[in-house]
Amino acid sequence: MNQNEILAIYGTEYKEMTKCLLQKADLCSHIPHKDCKIGIKPNLVSPTDASFGATTHPEVVAGIIEYLQENGFYNLLMLEGSWVGDRTEEAIAVCGFDRLSEFYQVPFVDMQKEKSALYDCAGMELRIGRIAKDLDFLINVPVMKGHCQTKITCALKNMKGLIPNGEKRHFHAMGLHEPIAHLNAGICQNFIVVDNICGDWDFEDGGNPVVMNRVMAAADPVLCDAYVCHLMGYDVSEVPYVEIAGKLGVGCADWKKAVFRELNEAQTYDILPRTRKVVELKDAVEEVESCSACYGYLIPALQRLKEEGLLEKIETKICIGQGYRGKTGELGIGHCTGKFVHHLDGCPPTEVQIYEFLRQYIEK
Repeated sequence: MNQNEILAIYGTEYKEMTKCLLQKADLCSHIPHKDCKIGIKPNLVSPTDASFGATTHPEVVAGIIEYLQENGFYNLLMLEGSWVGDRTEEAIAVCGFDRLSEFYQVPFVDMQKEKSALYDCAGMELRIGRIAKDLDFLINVPVMKGHCQTKITCALKNMKGLIPNGEKRHFHAMGLHEPIAHLNAGICQNFIVVDNICGDWDFEDGGNPVVMNRVMAAADPVLCDAYVCHLMGYDVSEVPYVEIAGKLGVGCADWKKAVFRELNEAQTYDILPRTRKVVELKDAVEEVESCSACYGYLIPALQRLKEEGLLEKIETKICIGQGYRGKTGELGIGHCTGKFVHHLDGCPPTEVQIYEFLRQYIEK
């Protein structure tokens, strides 16, 4: 496949679909030699089954591994680090990647436990797991889904799983978009297989899956994400890290230059969502440099309160994020708001804890 192509295949036999997609893309021709150290990077943001719309389907990764092994590539490994607040090893087990690793004899590297080092990423020094930098070829397997802070997450943002937890917090303190773009200037993802089976279009952590039963392949991560913006109803300008990555030379940020090629007939679906629960709920929140997990657990809790007719009873802004460290206020979520009059501790607190805390606050 060409650099500007995006291939798509539809169905429910995800492993076989993926193998067919890679054959049509002629992935083997993109890999320099048989002894290449090949990394496969899924999205295991949290210990959540793929059907909830947050994590990569193991069948897709199984298809990638089978395709590679059948074509003589055996120096393979999987690698990922879950978001701050969850353990990768738990996500590996819940999502079925421990069984995948055992069956195919492909090791899974927990990036939360790996050594890291500082690397220059187009003028920005970022800490990256060393093993990720030692790969000869990286296959990124993100989920096409929404994100409570950046609107979408796919190929570019999925690289955050290759940095340590401390650097993830640092990313949020820097505003996410600039460091995400620079990270992709420092890590070369050579091929992308997008899990567009049932990603949640609202929350990174899933819960409201949008069934598409589609798997896509791309060679340019920036063009991939630009096209995902188009598919999800956003202008590329609304997701700044895509355009920034384009300016850094990582890829093309003009989705109109993509050649979208469907390998079989697209299935029909109900009208796709064009409203965003995150957007509807953000007015209740004052967020400054919050981590994805903390903010990601807050939004579903607010949705529960809204459905119960309780959210409108909170008359003050709910503060969240690293920007509130050492500051005072009325109502805060997370350890960073420890000096607020009413605050819920935790780094991060869970969705249930946030819901119960805010419900009690309302009742008082």
